[in-house]
Amino acid sequence: MKPNKKVAFYTLGCKLNFSETSTIARNFKKENFDSVDFTEKADIYVINTCSVTENADKRFKAIVKSAIKNNEDAFVIGIGCYAQLKPEALANIDGVDLVLGATEKFKVTSYINDLTKNKVSTVHSCDIEEANFYESSYSFGDRTRAFLKIQDGCDYKCTYCTIPLARGISRSDTLVNVLKNAGEISKKGIQEIVLTGVNIGDYGKGEFGNKRHEHTFLELVQNLDKVEGISRIRISSIEPNLLKDETIEFVSKSKNFVPHFHIPLQTGANELLKKMKRRYLQETYTNRILKIKKIMPDACIGVDVIVGFPGETDALFLETYNYLNKLNISYLHVFTYSERPNTEAVEMKEIVPLNVRKKRSKMLRGLSVKKRRIFYETQLQKTLSVLFENENKEGYINGFTENYVKIKTPWNPSLVNTIHKVKLTEIDNDGLVRVDFLKIVD
Repeated sequence: MKPNKKVAFYTLGCKLNFSETSTIARNFKKENFDSVDFTEKADIYVINTCSVTENADKRFKAIVKSAIKNNEDAFVIGIGCYAQLKPEALANIDGVDLVLGATEKFKVTSYINDLTKNKVSTVHSCDIEEANFYESSYSFGDRTRAFLKIQDGCDYKCTYCTIPLARGISRSDTLVNVLKNAGEISKKGIQEIVLTGVNIGDYGKGEFGNKRHEHTFLELVQNLDKVEGISRIRISSIEPNLLKDETIEFVSKSKNFVPHFHIPLQTGANELLKKMKRRYLQETYTNRILKIKKIMPDACIGVDVIVGFPGETDALFLETYNYLNKLNISYLHVFTYSERPNTEAVEMKEIVPLNVRKKRSKMLRGLSVKKRRIFYETQLQKTLSVLFENENKEGYINGFTENYVKIKTPWNPSLVNTIHKVKLTEIDNDGLVRVDFLKIVD
């Protein structure tokens, strides 16, 4: 009896990509493939790409090289956002055998009847208008949390963004199917679900293949809160104009949804928000933060920011910096603007020099460290619940409180995927609550 073929996966980018990779891996399992770590020898290597990642082609090339190093005869496949945007560029990289675009990636197993390496890569891509159907996904490779995809695509036209070109129009999973998937995750003993998508606040649009909203994001949240067996549900990135007061109020009273929000800002300057074609101004963003903090004072709020967008003068950057400095937020995800083909922004004048972009990124990352520290200090002496992760990091196990304070304690496998009440008493030099000062609270 021949042994099963082996397949390995590498995922670049967002939580949505991870949920889709996990689903594709399960499809391989149904075809009797054994999944192995990407560092091991495999017959097939599947690389799920990202269009947001800087130097996406260089990253992909390096990952392909490492796969071929593990097995020079391996069949290498590129899928995902960058594979949709730049299929020929990926196909021209030495060692790549197959490139699949947005509509084909979930059918990958049907393209691999012959694993003989190709002298010329095969490309199956589509016009992005054809990506108008929904593929359900969720991940559960991590025993602690699962990424549950509820929505895909985006109808927004932000001038810097290629995601609509890579993923197509906004469309949603059905409410029935989302609840079914959440139930399946629960049965696997996973404690936390993270809702993910491209524009999750737009949930309900395209639920049954039409453009209207069948359900709202609030209705989804209300129904997910009733799923048995899940201790925590976390909302990932959600647009400020789509995070409604009713949703914030519901989360504040929810038994499962945690007080943690990640809300993209991109810039604190209204002039640039308009150039970016964002659908809100600074005032709307401020009101969202004030609303959350008024009814959930201990809520953690993360913020996405882009620095170096065309036309960002020193004065406009300082407007953003000072705005964030005063705002009651917890941490930043800082992105240095990089030109993307086929976007409006790439044609804009007033280009910010690269060295200035890097300097501004460094300033905001420093501010993020300061903000996180201040937030952690507000949590000292409070009793919180910690869900422990499943990785041994240099003799320590990490965990997160419901409001996303990261803690560590000496490695103990019995703690994995369990929740404990703790009292936070001191912060270490790494910005984590140290185990030596943690007290388990009965």
